[in-house]
Amino acid sequence: MTRTVKSRLQASVAVVAILAQLAVFVAPAAAFCGFYVAQANSRLFNKSSKVVLARNGQHTAITMASDYEGKPKEFAVVIPVPTFIERNQINVVDSKTIDHLDSYTAPRLVEYFDEDPCAPKIAYKVAAVPAPAGAMAPQLSALSYGGVKVEAQYDVAEYDISILSAEQSDGLMRWLTDNGYRIPDGAEPVVGSYIKQKMHFFVAKVNADRMKELGRGYLQPLQVRYDTAKFMLPLRLGTVNAKGAQDLVIYALTANGRVEATNYRTMKVPSDVDVPLFVKDDFANFYKATFDRAVARENMSAVFVEYAWDMGWCDPCASEPMSGQELATLGADWSVGGNDAANRRLMNASGVNAFVTRLHVRYDATSFPEDLNFVETSDRDNFQGRYVLHHPSEAKTSCPARETYRASLPARFRQEAANLVNLTGWPEKEIAARMAANGQQLSK
Repeated sequence: MTRTVKSRLQASVAVVAILAQLAVFVAPAAAFCGFYVAQANSRLFNKSSKVVLARNGQHTAITMASDYEGKPKEFAVVIPVPTFIERNQINVVDSKTIDHLDSYTAPRLVEYFDEDPCAPKIAYKVAAVPAPAGAMAPQLSALSYGGVKVEAQYDVAEYDISILSAEQSDGLMRWLTDNGYRIPDGAEPVVGSYIKQKMHFFVAKVNADRMKELGRGYLQPLQVRYDTAKFMLPLRLGTVNAKGAQDLVIYALTANGRVEATNYRTMKVPSDVDVPLFVKDDFANFYKATFDRAVARENMSAVFVEYAWDMGWCDPCASEPMSGQELATLGADWSVGGNDAANRRLMNASGVNAFVTRLHVRYDATSFPEDLNFVETSDRDNFQGRYVLHHPSEAKTSCPARETYRASLPARFRQEAANLVNLTGWPEKEIAARMAANGQQLSK
């Protein structure tokens, strides 16, 4: 296959795509709810990868995604794994499942509409919303390349998978090079550190002939499952051939609560902030600027929480909640449990007992010299990157309250402008002009 194909392969920054490569104080907005109007998904960011990391006890499932573009036969990845991997631990996943999780957890914009200030006030009681319930190749290479051993080889959909162990980094580098994996300069010391940890290497490349036979024009997400006491994501190999900083979005699925990094500072993105109305038509640029500024404030050395919520419900929802079947596919099979009829029915219902944490990190070899280590906490407090529009009332009624309300609006608009400057660093004059074009005058 010679034509250029955009891969939707789910491979992480933890994966080496060998060939391809705030805490701001602002006045809080109203409580959750409101009308959802926009989201900022991971595609906003260049050189970004996505990883779904499902963790239950010591069982880990990693589903990996990148925006690799190129000829499928040129795609190859190397992933350090803590143990030998058997064929039944490797799978491919429908990319739509990861896209759904990305959409569900994305930072979002919501809007409210002010009531008529002359209308009589009605007290509303808000009810709480409860959460719902290929075969192994017959012949394997023996010891060669200075202590490198091919432990197993598998055919998995369009991928040729090899599981390697190694005693010397130079031998492993030679094996990878001789088998068509273009290794960038500077990779050997990183590979050597994984060898010292007695890790295996999961290497995958595309079999173009088999992909053609499958009739598929894109690469599928690749998943591997294993048991390990270490709750971590190998990050350093992804920095070796990177041209500049990279973005990594991690969707951690756990049974108990929020996930945070243990060896880097974990911060929440600014949230619940009132912003000017024009942001509705420019939300993608707004969120990119907001995240850029948050990263700069932390000297690109923090992991940011963009979403943390029980999967059973959302407020507001940026998309439909994930089904139990989708969660099980991504490794959160505890969320439905068992094989009885009741649980099988749950497989098509909203996710049960799964907590999702969306983490976003921008990194390079200098700012993140260590792999990411995580811990699952018992914190189940809800959080989302959420930005709020407040539309002034357009009612034509007349009363003293209306005059007071109208007189208060410029101060509110000025606060929204100040919030936007603080979040994005955009020039005050530019913000004021764009607000005025939307009828938000900053002066009386």
